[in-house]
Amino acid sequence: MKELLTYVAQNLVEHPESVSVTETQEDGETLLELRVAPEDMGKVIGRQGRIAKEIRTLMRSVAQRKGTRVSVEIVD
Repeated sequence: MKELLTYVAQNLVEHPESVSVTETQEDGETLLELRVAPEDMGKVIGRQGRIAKEIRTLMRSVAQRKGTRVSVEIVD
């Protein structure tokens, strides 16, 4: 899951080397924290948060197939 989120984010931004994903477990749920360069933040969030919403939907769909729960946070 971490690799998928990293792949998606790196293909959206202009500085793929600055993309990092931290994975933690909380209450049976996987928390993925996505960090990108400040100038790429708008590309990951999108207009009115549409891209961020779609990233979260994609990750939840993959997690559901694996029988797990996942949450994605985009961190400054």
